Amino acid sequence: MEFSDELWAEVGYITISKNRSKVMKILADGPKIPSQIGNEAGIRTNHVSNNLRQLSDHGLVECINPNAKKGRLYRLTEKGKIVVEKI
Repeated sequence: MEFSDELWAEVGYITISKNRSKVMKILADGPKIPSQIGNEAGIRTNHVSNNLRQLSDHGLVECINPNAKKGRLYRLTEKGKIVVEKI
């Protein structure tokens, strides 16, 4: 995938938020549940969940097991992997 203006816009969207940047960088290491992300980033879990929802709306992260009530795993999408390399 070529790095387009749309992808640069996503880089800008992520970098204006410390929390979104932290979440993306942590997910670059592999799938994690929100509490793991929160512990690694020093962010409360409710903030992690809000950030994951926003990033999912932008097509940057996805839930691997959306039907699980607990222990939902999140990972970067292909678009997310490309974008995280630029932040």
